[in-house]
Amino acid sequence: MKKNLLFLLCGIFLFSTNSLFAQKKADILNEATPMTYLGVDFSRTKVINDFAATASDIKNRHFPGINQVIIAEPKKFDWPKYLDRGNISNDIAAVTAINEKVDEKDISSTSTADETHLKESDIQGMVNKYDLSGKKGVGLVVIMESLSKPAEAASMYITFIDMATKKVLYTERMVEKAGGFGFRNYYASTIYKAMQTIKKSKLKSWRSSFGS
Repeated sequence: MKKNLLFLLCGIFLFSTNSLFAQKKADILNEATPMTYLGVDFSRTKVINDFAATASDIKNRHFPGINQVIIAEPKKFDWPKYLDRGNISNDIAAVTAINEKVDEKDISSTSTADETHLKESDIQGMVNKYDLSGKKGVGLVVIMESLSKPAEAASMYITFIDMATKKVLYTERMVEKAGGFGFRNYYASTIYKAMQTIKKSKLKSWRSSFGS
């Protein structure tokens, strides 16, 4: 009886502690809350009618290349600037591990319907697969839905999560035009443009809807 009571009290304590430190939507733009950029998740990305590279090359060279260039060029891909908040650290290990498991046969598509193949309800399930052990604060991940040559654009879900619980705090689908030389730069440019769109036309409404 005493053991059962002890387990119950421990459970209540752990639940209360997790609730106390759980992030909420208002923390996304709160500079006092640490934020970590987790990278670009390509685990369910469809590359549509772009025959510039093989599926193997896309998975093993271009997907990592896009993630690497965002980290390597912080003056351009400046998340703190475009989110109008303090320092944002980088840790793309969890997303890199997910991307490495992509089946090459699932990458290429000839159907423009795949430009909209993900639903907002799919995002939580994708985030649940991340290994975020020991991480706290808000995580920012770009979940890439499609890279479309016919549309000359990419569609993506800009997603903020509570890293301790993996709960999706907010996600929004965005579509941006591609541009530049080479596969990597052509599609990496869409993430840069998404950052600009956020700064220009999203932040104000986000602040209003996220609350405090």
